[in-house]
Amino acid sequence: MTYPPVTIYTTSTCPWCVRAKAYFTEKGIPFTEKNVETDRAALMEMVRRSGQTGVPVITIGNDIVVGFDRSRIERLLEAARDGRPTFGASVADASKITAKAGGVPVFGAYVGKVAPGSPAARAGLQPGDIITELNFRPIANADDLAKAIASVPPGGRVIVVWMRSAQQHRAETTLG
Repeated sequence: MTYPPVTIYTTSTCPWCVRAKAYFTEKGIPFTEKNVETDRAALMEMVRRSGQTGVPVITIGNDIVVGFDRSRIERLLEAARDGRPTFGASVADASKITAKAGGVPVFGAYVGKVAPGSPAARAGLQPGDIITELNFRPIANADDLAKAIASVPPGGRVIVVWMRSAQQHRAETTLG
C-alpha cells in the first residue's frame, strides 16, 4: 500500500507527538519527523502550512491534522487507500483558532491552506475562511468536514458554505 507523504511536526517534550509517531510506526506507515524546537525552518514551515504553533501537527499529503486526532487520521489514510479524492484544504477546528486569537469561538472548519487546482480552490476558498456547511450538513469542526467529504463519492458534487470577513459565501464544486 502506498500512502501519501506523512510529516509529523514535534517537540522533544510532547507526549502526543510520541503517541502519533508510535501510531504510524505500528501501522507501518513511513513518516518524516521534524522537531520544531531544534529546526527553525521546520517551525516556520509548520506555521505557514497550518497556522498553528502547537504540536503535534501532522500532514498527510495536502491534509493537515492538528493534534493527535486518531479518527481523522484514520479517515484520511482510508481515503488515500481507497483512492478517494480529498478536498484540498488544510483545516483545523475554527473554535480553537478563534479562541487562541482572543476572539469569540466560532464553530466550523478553519481553512489554513488551499491546494492549487483542488476542489476547495475551485470553490473559491482561501486561507482564513471558516467552512460552516457541506451539502446542507452543518460543519462544527474539522472532523465534521472530514466525515462529510468521506460520504461523497469520487466525482460527486458538493455545495460548500463558508464565512469570510463576516460574510457568508456559497459555491458548488466537484470532488475528483
